[in-house]
Amino acid sequence: MPAAPTGPLPPQEVERARAGALAAVAAAADLDELKEVRIEHAGDRSPLALLNRRIGTLPGEQRKEAGRLVGTARREVAEALVARQQVLAAERDERMLADEAVDVTLPWVRRPVGARHPLVSLVDRIAQIFVALGYEVADGPEAEADWYNFDALNMGPHHPARAATDTFFVESVDSGVVLRTHTSPVQVRAMLTRPLPLYVICPGRTYRADELDATHTPVFSQVEGLVVDEGITMADLKGTLDHFAAAMFGEGIVTRLRPSYFPFTEPSAEVDIECFVCRGASVGDPDQPCRTCSSEGWIEWGGCGMVNPRVLGACGIDPDRWSGFAFGMGLERTLMFRHGITDMRDLIEGDVRFTLPFGMDV
Repeated sequence: MPAAPTGPLPPQEVERARAGALAAVAAAADLDELKEVRIEHAGDRSPLALLNRRIGTLPGEQRKEAGRLVGTARREVAEALVARQQVLAAERDERMLADEAVDVTLPWVRRPVGARHPLVSLVDRIAQIFVALGYEVADGPEAEADWYNFDALNMGPHHPARAATDTFFVESVDSGVVLRTHTSPVQVRAMLTRPLPLYVICPGRTYRADELDATHTPVFSQVEGLVVDEGITMADLKGTLDHFAAAMFGEGIVTRLRPSYFPFTEPSAEVDIECFVCRGASVGDPDQPCRTCSSEGWIEWGGCGMVNPRVLGACGIDPDRWSGFAFGMGLERTLMFRHGITDMRDLIEGDVRFTLPFGMDV
């Protein structure tokens, strides 16, 4: 480092160094240039630093005035450096915000996230409910022998459901093979192949010769439940349905059974659920109408009953020792109840705009 000059310290020399430093600070166009200016005009080898070293060589009477001049100049340069750095940093940040701005209206992913079909998720949810109760999940073929679909279920050769106007036959009516009209054949197969006692649910796709409209479809899904054990009664059936309804539609929902007829159960009943919207409060109250249940307080859900002894006998089960119950519900109908869906066609058209809101669960 060169030695500091000696001799008097003219005020003009201090002013020249101060002015040069301030001009250089003002001329710095960016933070990198300002860094060079700081080293050149405020560093250890800067003109003002060298002038500051000369103060020690001055006579005592000159030191005070020289110290004041140099100190004031160095302080002004330091303040100018700080102020200029703030300005340049703000300009840099503004440029970065402009250059690196993100258009949030553009698609944020090139491959959209998919979603499970709500019927698939509903089947999984129902399976979890009944597996937790000790049931097994059973499955069977969709193209089924008519013995399993009709005869074993006490549906005689002249039953209306066996007509080609109601059932899809494979090749011909005489082929003996149909597209199953319900998942009850799976129950028959379970009674023929599984040991007793028997607790199974049978979800699956079924087929009937219906026109496609807002409330009907020729291909639809069902879930059926079957219990065969000793001492089974209608009370067991009612308790199971109450638990199932509460799991589907919320705590406190109950069911009622209305007498009906099915060839494979005796006695038989239609299953109604208490309206999960008005909870029956709209009945007889014109000021509080309910569109969900039409102010009736109840919604038809499915069918049920005690397994007909003839069905047990056809499957080789002694009806004097064993008894059981069965129930069945449409999954599309259940899903429509749960989510306020008004058109069944939305469930089968494959429009991703319908499926995506359900996400990965229901």
